[in-house]
Amino acid sequence: MSSSDQQSYKHQHHHSDTEVMVVGIDKRKSYSGPLSGPLNKRSGKKSARFNLPGDSSSELGSPSPRSANDDAYVEITLDVREDSVAVHSVKTAAGADVEDPELALLARGLEKKTTLGSSLVRNASSRIRQVSQELKRIVRSHPSGRIDRNKSAAAQALKGLKFISKTDGSSGWAAVEKRFDQLTTSSNGLLPRAKFGECIGMNNSKDFAGELFDALARRRNITSDSINKQQLQEFWDQIADQSFDSRLQTFFDMVDKDADGFINEEEVREIISLSASANKLSNIQKQADEYAAMIMEELDPSNLGYIKIENLEMLLLQAPNQSVRGHDSKNLSQMLSQKLRPTVEPNPLVRWFKHFNYFLIDNWQRIWVLLLWIGAMAGLFAWKYVQYKNRAAYDVMGVCVCLAKGAAETLKLNMAIILLPVCRNTITWLRNKTKLGVAVPFDDNLNFHKVVAVGVAIGVGIHAIAHLTCDFPRLLHASPKKYAPMVQFFGEQPESYWHFVKGWEGVTGIIMVVLMAIAFTLASPWFRRGRVSLPRPFNKLTGFNAFWYSHHLFVIVYTLLIIHGIKLYLTHKWYKKTTWMYLAVPMVIYACERLLRAFRSSIKPVKILKVAVYPGNVLSLHMSKPQGFRYRSGQYMFVNCAAVSPFEWHPFSITSAPRDDYVSVHIRTLGDWTRQLKTVFSEVCQPPPNGRSGLLRADYLQGENNPNFPKVLIDGPYGAPAQDYKKYEVVLLVGLGIGATPMISIVKDIVNNMMAVEEEESGVESGNGGVSNNGGATKNFKTKKAYFYWVTREQGSFDWFKGIMNEVAEMDNRGVIEMHNYCTSVYEEGDARSALITMLQSLHHAKNGVDIVSGTRVKSHFAKPNWRNVYKRIALNHTDSKVGVFYCGAPALTTELRQLALDFSRKTSTKFDFHKENF
Repeated sequence: MSSSDQQSYKHQHHHSDTEVMVVGIDKRKSYSGPLSGPLNKRSGKKSARFNLPGDSSSELGSPSPRSANDDAYVEITLDVREDSVAVHSVKTAAGADVEDPELALLARGLEKKTTLGSSLVRNASSRIRQVSQELKRIVRSHPSGRIDRNKSAAAQALKGLKFISKTDGSSGWAAVEKRFDQLTTSSNGLLPRAKFGECIGMNNSKDFAGELFDALARRRNITSDSINKQQLQEFWDQIADQSFDSRLQTFFDMVDKDADGFINEEEVREIISLSASANKLSNIQKQADEYAAMIMEELDPSNLGYIKIENLEMLLLQAPNQSVRGHDSKNLSQMLSQKLRPTVEPNPLVRWFKHFNYFLIDNWQRIWVLLLWIGAMAGLFAWKYVQYKNRAAYDVMGVCVCLAKGAAETLKLNMAIILLPVCRNTITWLRNKTKLGVAVPFDDNLNFHKVVAVGVAIGVGIHAIAHLTCDFPRLLHASPKKYAPMVQFFGEQPESYWHFVKGWEGVTGIIMVVLMAIAFTLASPWFRRGRVSLPRPFNKLTGFNAFWYSHHLFVIVYTLLIIHGIKLYLTHKWYKKTTWMYLAVPMVIYACERLLRAFRSSIKPVKILKVAVYPGNVLSLHMSKPQGFRYRSGQYMFVNCAAVSPFEWHPFSITSAPRDDYVSVHIRTLGDWTRQLKTVFSEVCQPPPNGRSGLLRADYLQGENNPNFPKVLIDGPYGAPAQDYKKYEVVLLVGLGIGATPMISIVKDIVNNMMAVEEEESGVESGNGGVSNNGGATKNFKTKKAYFYWVTREQGSFDWFKGIMNEVAEMDNRGVIEMHNYCTSVYEEGDARSALITMLQSLHHAKNGVDIVSGTRVKSHFAKPNWRNVYKRIALNHTDSKVGVFYCGAPALTTELRQLALDFSRKTSTKFDFHKENF
């Protein structure tokens, strides 16, 4: 033992083999030693009394008299046998029993049998002294002022402060050793400090790993910036130690850079800055001085200028846990986990039938629409095939002409119906004003548009290949007698292939194929999302702009298609040239749609009221609401800015609520058009005044010098899946990044509707018959509980909707909306890299009611949500209910959320309806 850990023993040997030790413990120090082994083979009972003085100033080696504070003693009686030692009893000095789970655990650890015939005989008193060290470590949590680690909150916190996961302990050394060998091939077996993080698996936290290296080196008096493999293994053993005391000491050593056993404010500031940097929390890094002062104020009320390790432990153990604990966690444990566990049906036929049945239940709307479409195409193809098989052309061109004409008939149908899914006004009217939404999946309109496009591509391929490679060569090489019936259609028998290409039929057909190939290619996700990297000037062929302009080649394509349908080779009668008949109605509907959009946007001008540019490259536009512009939360609209492009219209979710007196959108700069839009608006913005959020800001104020905003046109609103949230009493709203935009509108709408309901209820109570200013607008409002989960990568993202979240948190008196913000740049709960952020968050929120990560009243969670547990909580809290799940964001999360909705719907009494909107 070191000199600081010397103890004073009062040793009395009695005939009854009872040994008494009175130990004075300095609670400023901690000790974590190995478990004691078995004692010698003497039998008897050994008793130890531990004096735990409340006064930290009492000197070591000077035990307080028992009479001074009798309750401060703990008497532990050990039962020493031939080959084992056990804790016989634990009592206070007054004789009362002490029940402590940790002592029970120690007892089990001490009851280890020695091998019979062991030749090692050790002194019993020496062994009891070793046991006393273990007891000292355990009972040191009992003095006044220390937190009882057996309490549920503290016990949960003890799982934290991990430098590595438990599974990466001793089993992870092999991987670390392998990386060490790779990293030191050119450095003579020495690992430099700069590569320590990479070696132990902290690739994304090199600064944090460097500070950890320094702390471990200071503990071992290593002054070099490089270590060998043996030293690395010592480092790893300490990092991998899963005992909380060891982890706490390691973390304390990281902060205590001068190794004096105390932490001053400057050291606290440095570790805050380091933790914030490791978790990409730039705002916290900028306010490190303020937060360091707050921690010192909390932990050093006497203004001593330093804090000790027990203060740090108290702060950690008192910090509330990020996850749902207490009653909720107890409820989760009672969940029907057996039902949720996947079970494999042994009979393959039964298993297949169940899967097929689930598939039909989940997709019956899509299935009947696709079957109807496929059936229509098959019928038209068969009709034309049989028709041309009975004509004279069949004798010359054979089955090829039947295939070409059958494919052409399906092409007419597909070129007609491919316009309908993009008639947004028509679809919005049908879903809002009719009951067709029960059977028709209007939310899948764009997916159906893509499916029909595939049908068009297949039809073009069959039609063109059959004509070019089969029909025309047969006509060229047919005998004069066989060709004779074809003279009325093709004229004199041609001598070259060029004859078929140079006519209206050939020219229009080839141009259409080329234009459709261009549009189809540039509409693919690789080109539309700019995933393909091309050299200049071909890089202009990627991105949304290329997709938008190439798609408008359809005007030329449809013009050529009508000409191609009039100039048919094998049909001369006008009523048999049916191409225009297929296209007439869809083209008229689509033309009316485009005219309506242009007319509506031009006669309903909007005035820019406010512009803000936020972190994360997000532009917020607040506009005046045009007369008659009525929308539902969750819907979207198109925005046009002539200063960027007079022709391009881009869709964005509406973030304002229907009852607001303005309409707003939040636009993230992800492409060429959005980047240019942000640029033109940034030019009229200025840094915001104190207390206002955003990087740049401009407001329209009546009667003052107002900025010269670019002209903006809007068109909409248009229907979206999230607008149906009012049909459900319980909703789960999930937004990923900028995908939170429609959910914010819904959250605001729920709050507004709740206030309207309260007004109606107060009207009834006051005798007004329930009459309010809302005109009964809440009669269709069913939502009674909403869970909002916003998952974002960057801390600055929370600025986008800071005001809205604070407003909702303040106005939601009934607790209808449960908001959860997740910042995925912060390491998961329990990681040492985020431990100080957790402490800061708890302190700041308790003192000021504001979360340090989001800057709002809504407390943030770290890392990614456990979506299975999210569904579990909702299923448990809302049994026998129907829950609407609405997701907006990147496609990556869609599969998991949809599958969980299906699993919980099938295996619990709660039914989850999943709706998604990807961008």
